[in-house]
Amino acid sequence: MEAKTVKYKLLDPRAKAPAYATPGAAAADLCAVLDEPLTLAPGQRAMIPTGLAIELPDASCVALVYARSGLAIKHGLTLSNSVGVIDSDYRGEIRVGLVNLGGEAYTIAPGERVAQLCIAPVWQAAFVQADALNDTARGAGGFGSTGKL
Repeated sequence: MEAKTVKYKLLDPRAKAPAYATPGAAAADLCAVLDEPLTLAPGQRAMIPTGLAIELPDASCVALVYARSGLAIKHGLTLSNSVGVIDSDYRGEIRVGLVNLGGEAYTIAPGERVAQLCIAPVWQAAFVQADALNDTARGAGGFGSTGKL
């Protein structure tokens, strides 16, 4: 697979470049830039700086920020907005909104890996209003309609 170039800028001397943990990783780790450890109580949210900004090549891609599965499963730490979307024209600092959904407080250490960044292709739709939509077998069946909820 050919790697696409994504420029990054370290906005803080403590910041770490995004890095893939293994050759087969789909997302690169993002690390916290904190002056001191930060404890999140159950239900508490915080915006975690990464000290990192990126430049995506063009509007054909997006950067998506996801929770780290180990933090989510073991400690209940996940993203407060489920998935962070970084548009191709954003040049500000990547900050990670975290929430503690676990039953115990969790302390984030300076430099700790707190999220992962995935670069994905995107296309913008040409939305066209219509009086009718094509029928399908599923139709308007929503949550649980396929029997697999």
